[in-house]
Amino acid sequence: MTAVVDEKQRVPTRQLLALSEFRRLLYSRFASQWGDGLFQAGLAGAVLFNPERGADPLTIATGFTAILLPYSIVGPFAGALLDRWDRRRVLVVANMVRVGLVLTAATGLLAGLDSKVLFLFSLLVLGVGRFIGAGLSAALPHVVPQRNLVQANSFAVTFGALLAVVGGGCAIGLRKVFGEGDFGSGLTTSVAVIGSLLAAFFAIRFTKGRLGPDEVDEPAGTVLAVARGLIDGAKAAWHAPRVIASLVALLAHRMSSSVALLMAVLLMRYYFTDLGLLRAGLTGLGEMAGMVGLGLFTAGVVTPRLVSRFGRQKVIIGALLLAAATMLGLGTPFTLLAMLFAAFLLFGAGQVIKLCVDSAIQSDVGDESRGRVFSLYDTLFNITQVVSIALAATVVPANGHSHALIIVTVLVYLLGVAGYLAAARRERTA
Repeated sequence: MTAVVDEKQRVPTRQLLALSEFRRLLYSRFASQWGDGLFQAGLAGAVLFNPERGADPLTIATGFTAILLPYSIVGPFAGALLDRWDRRRVLVVANMVRVGLVLTAATGLLAGLDSKVLFLFSLLVLGVGRFIGAGLSAALPHVVPQRNLVQANSFAVTFGALLAVVGGGCAIGLRKVFGEGDFGSGLTTSVAVIGSLLAAFFAIRFTKGRLGPDEVDEPAGTVLAVARGLIDGAKAAWHAPRVIASLVALLAHRMSSSVALLMAVLLMRYYFTDLGLLRAGLTGLGEMAGMVGLGLFTAGVVTPRLVSRFGRQKVIIGALLLAAATMLGLGTPFTLLAMLFAAFLLFGAGQVIKLCVDSAIQSDVGDESRGRVFSLYDTLFNITQVVSIALAATVVPANGHSHALIIVTVLVYLLGVAGYLAAARRERTA
């Protein structure tokens, strides 16, 4: 039996924050994602926009791989173990492990270690972070009513993403204070431990077992449980047609937005110049992150209303078409101002899709398999992102200016619409 708040106790969306356990889970998520944002931006600044280091498309692609690959490597382990171990303990222990890893990575920056070694440290830090993120998502249905999952998930994911953007902004500001070389970057990155410590503090206040799993549907051996994680997650997802259709849509977005992000970093470093109050370089990426944050916030506000009025299918299709139009209309001019507006629309549309996917998994997949399905989709999509960025890095010009890649992203979004509609037919014929 799933340990969620009873349906008779369902509260209006505006009163969700009155639920103390929901607030506590939010605080843990917000602290964790703020620290992740600061660490990632600190590392990006240290390697990609550091005057003491150089960065070409392949180096930048390697950096993205270091950020994304942990999600793929940790995914199968996270899924099986989150459906096996007490999620409260996982959140506490994982955050404390991340404290040690962040401090190790920061020490490496202070010592001026090679970029490849720094990427290895980031793999470890962000891998643990992905474990924490999957645990928070799997735990959410235990602290809010079932019918409030869309609203609660929208609030948690959206404001968590915003806090990650704020963390990135803090890293940019701290680099101005501590310096933009290796030493200053090391000091900046070390501040991320505050987020992990706070996240562990809020997680430990839950009672044992409160965040699930309620039932353990796992083999006796942990190794066998890990090996079965992806297969079991795939089976559980396959029996939920709405989940499969939503995953197809998100796959298209992740492929296209990954290519767009690689191009944006190159354009900011090598192509764009300052335009009035707007700045290129790392500061320009900070401005773009601000527009991304605004898009995420807007998506969080409008998604529950859109889904309630039009239904999940029309909302997802509309988001995919909006993203395709954005890439074509605002991506092709290759101007700084147009790219900032494109970041708002593109990532806002992507967040709408992600919120629909998360709510589909939380409502259509049983608690005994939910962690594995979340981890499966993390694994699948982040491998897709790594491959997309790696392939794009082999053909993109050094300054990021490529109309051909823009057209490719548009076509992928349109294929995503077709794939979503094809997958959704399973629900009507089931």
